[in-house]
Amino acid sequence: VGQTGQSVQKHCHRSDQWLVIDRKVYNITQWAKRHPGGIRVISHFAGEDATEAFVAFHLDPNFVRKFLKPLLIGELAPTEPSQDHGKNAVLVQDFQALRDRVESEGLLRARPLFFSLYLGHILLLEALALGLLWVWGTSWSITLLCSLMLATSQAQAGWLQHDYGHLSVCKKSGWNHKLHKFVIGHLKGASANWWNHRHFQHHAKPNIFRKDPDINSLHVFVLGDKQPVEYGIKKLKYMPYHHQHQYFFLIGPPLIIPVFFNIQIFRTMFSQRDWVDLAWSMSFYLRFFCCYYPFFGFFGSVALISFVRFLESHWFVWVTQMSHLPMEMDHERQQDWLTMQLSATCNIEQSTFNDWFSGHLNFQIEHHLFPTMPRHNYHLVAPLVRALCEKHGVPYQVKTLQKGMTDVVRSLKKSGDLWLDAYLHK
Repeated sequence: VGQTGQSVQKHCHRSDQWLVIDRKVYNITQWAKRHPGGIRVISHFAGEDATEAFVAFHLDPNFVRKFLKPLLIGELAPTEPSQDHGKNAVLVQDFQALRDRVESEGLLRARPLFFSLYLGHILLLEALALGLLWVWGTSWSITLLCSLMLATSQAQAGWLQHDYGHLSVCKKSGWNHKLHKFVIGHLKGASANWWNHRHFQHHAKPNIFRKDPDINSLHVFVLGDKQPVEYGIKKLKYMPYHHQHQYFFLIGPPLIIPVFFNIQIFRTMFSQRDWVDLAWSMSFYLRFFCCYYPFFGFFGSVALISFVRFLESHWFVWVTQMSHLPMEMDHERQQDWLTMQLSATCNIEQSTFNDWFSGHLNFQIEHHLFPTMPRHNYHLVAPLVRALCEKHGVPYQVKTLQKGMTDVVRSLKKSGDLWLDAYLHK
């Protein structure tokens, strides 16, 4: 007997999880704990049709289907639609046709030369920073220039590991996976598994409360239009939220990487007993202190890496948040893939500088629709995505770099004002 969409939706609890892929119903309750992408990202689709997310995330869907066979418990009834009720069937079909075209034109295939040159420019920046100290010594001006070069290399390595992370999905024996470990571990001192499990949740459910960790503000900020009102009605005041657009500059960009991420990374590696990632991370710090201890000593080297992280953190926050923070945030609504991603993302105008500065994440829309697409192809698919959005009346937003950054502050102020109004009057 075929399953109905309503019967599948009932199995959305931590101890009882079903999902649908290509009309087949799977019980993932036990297997979710072994999911390579982490238990949370797959659990976010419990009780839903996960076909679009399944196709988007996996480089080789046929390989993954081998693991799904033992989990199969049935199919949707013939009278049931091929997507969740409420989704636009024509839009889903048109987006699938676009994805088929993208695959047939080879836009999901990476160019090794592009990434080799990109990695080379990161290594060159690090070598030049060290060379400056050997030749010119540790004057304040040279030390500052060295710090700027190291912060640049760290930021660019961050964009590169982001690429390798997406391109290594279900390819853990491949070169992309090994390069991901090298770049995020040895060049940045972080954890590949921590990043994967966190970042894939963001892509699976962007700007969805309780599912996207990037908008889990730990009561420090209230975000969007709905959360501030909810906090205000409940008289929650963990912080003076009507001033959050001001204190954001003190605890947002300066602290996210050197404090919050660093604590979270090491806590995760130790709690998960992830000794491989810990070894990669330690290799970064060993190399860093071996290189800079002769110039600055131990405490001077600690001060240098702290300042580099401080600079990198500002870069990271502005680039990532200008395309997400001002966008719509909501609780789960089970939208189709294109609508969900477009409501949570916007693009920043293309230019040589913007491409380099953001690691091509100025094409956030294309990146979110096709997370395994190599960045050098975003500009090729962008006109096709824009045309599809125009056909179906889905907003496709493109901003200048300046507007993208100022909108971050404006959105925080707007949310803070909504909180204050609800707190005082509702």
